[in-house]
This record gives sequence, structure tokens and C-alpha cells, in this order.
Amino acid sequence: MARFKTLDTLPALKEQAPGTRVLVRGDLNVPMRDGLVTDSTRIERLVPTIIELADRGCKVIVMSHFARPKGRVIPEMSLKPLVQPLKVALGGRDVVFVDECIGDETDRMIEVLPEGGIALLENLRFQAGEEANDAAFIAALASLGDAFVNDAFSAAHRAHASTEGIARLLPSAAGRSMQAELEALEVALGDPDRPVMAVVGGAKVSTKLDVLSNLVAKVQRLVIGGAMANTFLYALGTNVGASLCENDMADTARAVIASADAAGCEVVLPSDVVISEKFEAGAPCETVPIAAIRVNTMVLDVGEATARSLADSLKDCKTVLWNGPLGAFEIRPFDRGTNTIARAAAKLTVEGKLRSVAGGGDTVAALAAANVLDDFSYVST
Repeated sequence: MARFKTLDTLPALKEQAPGTRVLVRGDLNVPMRDGLVTDSTRIERLVPTIIELADRGCKVIVMSHFARPKGRVIPEMSLKPLVQPLKVALGGRDVVFVDECIGDETDRMIEVLPEGGIALLENLRFQAGEEANDAAFIAALASLGDAFVNDAFSAAHRAHASTEGIARLLPSAAGRSMQAELEALEVALGDPDRPVMAVVGGAKVSTKLDVLSNLVAKVQRLVIGGAMANTFLYALGTNVGASLCENDMADTARAVIASADAAGCEVVLPSDVVISEKFEAGAPCETVPIAAIRVNTMVLDVGEATARSLADSLKDCKTVLWNGPLGAFEIRPFDRGTNTIARAAAKLTVEGKLRSVAGGGDTVAALAAANVLDDFSYVST
């Protein structure tokens, strides 16, 4: 029994009232290039909830943010180009685009939307009240629906109007994707098979401090990679050259290591790294021990020895939690470390020897690039 409300337990939906207006918060902040979606994963994850509600005769009103317009209307950040990809993902069902997310015209278009109809509102962040969690904007959004379904797990941590605020005014529940995310995390974090390894990459310690602090008490091995590892190496006295590094977070990094030691969690940092003077495709690079990082070079990936060691250590684990790539995977050859470990985890998962849970936009993209996205036990977008 889920410890949160779902589509199965939401009173407004259990009554099966045709024409019920359901506001569905998705995360359609998808990667785009030249006006085209390059990865439709987040769109596809939203489909089961939309179809289920539409088939019940609800008016489905989809809302999302896109990029960071900061309360301004920026045409390049409109959700309108997502109408066609959403229609394709829905098997050709019609999707009505609404040029604003609140206002008289929005009210009118929802009023005339047929039972089972689907509408997509304009970018929520065109309104300053979205990120400010403004009471007036919350009320305006809530007036559009009879119930609220949050299916945007990747945005659920933000106390914004369309995530936290609206849930205080309308009967609310998790959508099917959110439900699956929460259930997977309950298994992975609630009572995981041990030993547990966490792989945490990305750029900044400051953005993942809470994650790191919580993980050291829950996992047996904490692997730190990406540019974040530079900060930890710097904190331990290693010269990281011209690498991206949060020097002002050195004390915090040392505190995380101390907490891990106290909890019996092994912190694993790279022993060798790939360095280059330039962050660009085709730039000359070499692998060196961490003690040999030169002043004019940047660390852009974990080295081969580190990658092999981490891949081998997965064999001793029962669960791996992964958030963030271990290198600048977008540019070859700085994807090798991430690819090596991702493929090792995928192989063990397919063999039934490992439960693998991964999350985060960059992580999803990295696993997709390594062609192992479907081999992980669960991937959160």
C-alpha cells in the first residue's frame, strides 16, 4: 500500500465524474536543438497518466516549466514546439495549446475542452509568481482545476506554485510516473540489499550537499566523481590545476569525509584522471596520477585505473545508486570513465546480480549515450 495518494485513491477521480478538470504537473524541460526535441524521455514518462485520465473522461490540463525565463515571456522558451512531440507520444491524440497559463482566455479554452480532451499550458515560468510561489498565482492556477496530479518527480523538490503551492488548495495525488519513482526509491533507500554503493558526480558540491550528507549514513561506499571530485581532492591537498573546483567548499568536503568515516562509509575518489589544457572535442589529453595534475590543465574524466577499479568493486555490491556523470561525458574521449562503469553496472543488473537505480537529467543522458539506459533496474528522469 503506497504511503502517498495516487490516481487510485484521489477522491475526485474515484467518483469517475466526466469532465473533471485535472491539472497535471509534468516536467517537459526537455533538451532541444534547433527547435527539435533531442530526448523525449520526460515526455514519454508523462503519457500513462495523461492517457489514464483522458480515458476516464477528465479534462487533462498539462503544465510545465521550460528553461529559465525568470518571469519574462521569451518566445524561444515557449512550450508550443512540444505540442507535436506530445501528440506523437500520445499515439496521435489531439493536444490543444493554450498561449497563456492563466487568464480569461485560458479559462475559456479549458471551459470548451471536451471530456477526455488534453490541453498544454504555456511555460509556467513566463509568470514570476511560479518560482516565487506567489499566493495570487497559486490561486489563479488552482482555479483552473478540480484536482491536481503531480507527475514531475524531477521538479518535486522545488517549492514553486505549480508543485508545492497548488497542492495546498486542490485534492492532490502522484501521477503514475511519480508513483513509480517513489516506489523504486522506497525499495532502493528504505531497505536496500547491501552492500550499497552510491556514485555521485556532477559539477558542484554545493548543489548536492544534502544528498552527500544523507548518503554517508545509508551506503557502504560513496564514489565521488565529476568536477565535484576536484573539490574533494583540493580539500585533501591535491593540486587540481585549472580544473573546475569550489575552493570555498573545502571545509564542507572535509566534513563530509569525516561524517562518512564516523558512519563506516568508504569515500572513493579518483586515483588517476584524464587531463587536458582545453575542454573541446579533439583536444590533446593524457591520463596521469592525481599527484601529477599540472597547473595549466583541467581534470575532465576519471582515469582508466580508477574506472576499472570502480567497475570491479561493483561485483561486491548488491545495490548501486547513481546521480551524476563521472566526467565531461558530452565530449569524447571524456566519456570513457562514465561508460566503463555504466556498462559494468548494466551487465551485472542484466545478470540479476545488482539492483541499479539512477537519476538526474545528465545521468539519464550519459546512460543513454552508453546504450545502457534500458538495462538499469530503474532510471529516474
